[in-house]
Amino acid sequence: MKNKNPYICINNRKIGRDYLPYIIAELSANHNGKIENAFKIIEAAKYSGADAVKLQSYTADTITLNCDSEDFIIKDGLWAGQTLYELYKSAHMPWDWHKPLFEHASDLGITIFSSPFDQSAVDLLEDLNTPAYKIASFEVIDLALVKYIAGTGKPMIISTGMANINEIQEAITTAYEGGCKELAILHCVSGYPAPAEDYNLSVVPDMINKFGLVTGLSDHTSDSITAIASIAMGASIVEKHVTLDRNGGGPDDSFSIEPEELAELCMNTKKAWNSIGCVDYSIKHSEQDNIKFRRSIYFVKEMRKGDKITPDSIRCVRPGYGLAPKFFSKIIGKKVACDIEKNTPATKNRVIFE
Repeated sequence: MKNKNPYICINNRKIGRDYLPYIIAELSANHNGKIENAFKIIEAAKYSGADAVKLQSYTADTITLNCDSEDFIIKDGLWAGQTLYELYKSAHMPWDWHKPLFEHASDLGITIFSSPFDQSAVDLLEDLNTPAYKIASFEVIDLALVKYIAGTGKPMIISTGMANINEIQEAITTAYEGGCKELAILHCVSGYPAPAEDYNLSVVPDMINKFGLVTGLSDHTSDSITAIASIAMGASIVEKHVTLDRNGGGPDDSFSIEPEELAELCMNTKKAWNSIGCVDYSIKHSEQDNIKFRRSIYFVKEMRKGDKITPDSIRCVRPGYGLAPKFFSKIIGKKVACDIEKNTPATKNRVIFE
């Protein structure tokens, strides 16, 4: 059922168009094999103003096969030359790191959850009482996984990179039929990095209209402009990969943003959201002091009571203490109601309108 402004709730934080954007710092493989790096990224996410930090939960054995046949060799892109097994073995988050990372996030007061890539990862995260789940773009077609996660009853965010309309709808239907009550979807382009022109942010309002769900953006561009622009298109969630050092040499470092950039993203998405506001043509608070600088009608000659106003006796000038310029032709030929000093405003009580 489509709601006008739906929302979901993760750790008592409401997420939807009526609320400030929800910023997720994606830790992914940016720990580069050191749990200390993961701790530091969680800290950076907290102090940058992000709402949540997200992990990825898999092992090389649960996500692929230890095989070096041609099917399993990455032929182009950032990871060209590696087998899938080699990539995921170097990039995965060790199972025994999850508990201390969850505890560290809890101590800092920032929400933490993960993208599980198989049922064993879901079971691990359930043991840690994760508050939510994320379905990664590559897993959106794994409907058995979607159903298994839905059965936990936790809020779910589905990333839709590479998925067509039918595949997105299948995942949504599976989630609801599996018991999910709070669901959000993210527009995503699964390129690493993805060029901004591939994002077609017009998809965001179209997804909102088609699916009636809380909708956001999983942003793989190299900066934050696309993410900020998505807020104006209706995005309620922004997910961005975060690293301590873009030049760190890890599998995801090069297309991630650093802590200072994350802080700017958090600040600027909130500014963008605040600037949307509502339809309002009234004079704004910040304009009040400037009304006086609009043009108005002033007498440019001395006049005596009863004199007729002529075109050369008045002008439309700044400031705005006199009658509005639209009255210029209407007061030509009218008489003044009192003696008039030069360079004083033409006001209603100084002109006889009868």
